[in-house]
Amino acid sequence: MKLVFHKYHGAGNDFIVIDNRDKNITQDFFSITNVNFLCNRRLGIGADGLMILNPSNDFDFKMRYFNSDGKEGSMCGNGGRCITSFANDLGIINNEAKFLAIDGVHDSKILANSGLIKTISLKMQDVRNIEINENYSFLNTGSPHHVSFIEKVKEYDVFNEGRKIRYSDKYSPEGTNVNFVELIENGLFVRTYERGVEEETLSCGTGVTASTIAAFENGLIKSNSCNIQTLGGNFEVSFEKKDGIYQNIYLEGPATFVFKGEIEYNLKD
Repeated sequence: MKLVFHKYHGAGNDFIVIDNRDKNITQDFFSITNVNFLCNRRLGIGADGLMILNPSNDFDFKMRYFNSDGKEGSMCGNGGRCITSFANDLGIINNEAKFLAIDGVHDSKILANSGLIKTISLKMQDVRNIEINENYSFLNTGSPHHVSFIEKVKEYDVFNEGRKIRYSDKYSPEGTNVNFVELIENGLFVRTYERGVEEETLSCGTGVTASTIAAFENGLIKSNSCNIQTLGGNFEVSFEKKDGIYQNIYLEGPATFVFKGEIEYNLKD
């Protein structure tokens, strides 16, 4: 099989992105083994995840997302911003998009465009039912997130400690994403162990969103707009809270085109 693909990353969180408007990609393509092979950094193209841009009768496009373990994933915030950039590069949209993802409809907007790097704002789903505990919070921002506030996050063993929580009985069998967050002078510093990637990623869009909301809910930040640093880049998250529900949540950050390529391979069962 010959496959034309594009690589994008959102603050270091990288994706293989494929244009399927002609509907040439068959269901055989989406086997766990095949997607895992393509995302493998030694044997395949290499990425944290794979996205398919499908046509839609009601929206600008439909986003389908797979984690690098080969399984279809929940919402990916960085993926939503990167696929917006991809749609713009294809000429499907100008500066604004309305698209369908696994968790519902999303609006996105290109705020700045320097060609390879775009600053993109993505509207996230409303957030409710936040679980607050003594040592952590748990909430769903399109994907489930465990949020722990710690000190010296840059020195923390995110892989091993995150893996313990991700596979703990509390979150079995589905598991959860795990965020370790430090309150810093200008906002938050967030590191995330991602379910489905089974590794720390350089950033996580739904993770920085969850971390910001958890920080506000715990009284650690007072503003409804927060700057977030990650190992891969910087974000801004803004929101409104009304009647206990977080709404009008916007995730803003960079989306970068890396390269376009072609791979010829045999489909994996």
